Amino acid sequence: MVTTDYSPLQQLLEIDSPSGYTHHAGEFIINYLTKLGYKPTLTNKGAVRCQLGNNPSLAIAAHVDTLGAIVSGINPNGTLKFSLLGGLSLTGAEGEYVRIRTLDDKIFTGTILLNDPSSHTNNNRENTTRNIANMHIRLDEEVYSTTDVDNLGISIGDIICLNVNYQEKENGFIKSRFLDNKAGCFVLMELAKAYSNKNIPVEIFFSNYEEVGHGGTCGYSPTITDLLVIDMGVLGDACQGNEVSCSICAKDSTGPYDYHMRKTLVTLARNNNIPYKQDIYPFYGSDGSAALRAGNDMRVGLIGPGVAASHSTERTHKKGIQATIDLCKAFIHNLTNK
Repeated sequence: MVTTDYSPLQQLLEIDSPSGYTHHAGEFIINYLTKLGYKPTLTNKGAVRCQLGNNPSLAIAAHVDTLGAIVSGINPNGTLKFSLLGGLSLTGAEGEYVRIRTLDDKIFTGTILLNDPSSHTNNNRENTTRNIANMHIRLDEEVYSTTDVDNLGISIGDIICLNVNYQEKENGFIKSRFLDNKAGCFVLMELAKAYSNKNIPVEIFFSNYEEVGHGGTCGYSPTITDLLVIDMGVLGDACQGNEVSCSICAKDSTGPYDYHMRKTLVTLARNNNIPYKQDIYPFYGSDGSAALRAGNDMRVGLIGPGVAASHSTERTHKKGIQATIDLCKAFIHNLTNK
């Protein structure tokens, strides 16, 4: 039995890559694919595109960008104001350690906090709604004024990255921020490893602006007719998915995915005994949504491992990741044996 090496997933997760700051993650993916013998390229927007064979008709896409924040101002007391990059949960991010990356490639550390965060001075802190107007970043520096922060070289527009706190448990659970959607990127990396030197008509595509809505709009090879998006499967009271299955999305907030692609995916999962759940995601959009809105003439499907506590401290399971890999392989086999 072959044991999957999840170290590339951990390495990718630990590379800071909020939307707009994904170049280091892109470099990691390009190096990974190049070592496998491929010739990946960067699109003008910074997405990574890699053909696994000639004249690909199927693109399988995942997004490497994550949630984060950006410095939006400096408070008179030396703390930082911030604006969100994507839909970061502030209740889930409160108390999280962060890194501030400047244009001069300096890195400073800090913490996301509620204004007046001490229980001994603010007896209403537990009843306060968290929003960016009443939260700040406390720098781990001796700063007490705007001038002090300016002298460090921190300025508006600097990128704020959250710690991921990766843990891989012996029972198969993986806990980390940003499994949405670096777990999906790992699926693509595993597919690239499995199909090296096999010349299949498939392209893998790592988008880099999904969290802000336009990652999957463009950049695919002109021969692509089908797009299979790998993104986190939604878990919650409104869904039946779980962490040990591959979720197949019938519809999200942007509308239904292609009926015939979904039917094929469900049939393949059943016939190959791949654990799966079908779901409708009430508050969700994907690179597939962006691709369709941009006018791409493609059939689009959406699958992915179930991920708990999305946009917060997330968790999935190796079984769910493997089920997604297996369903992708079954879909590719079906494509190449028609």
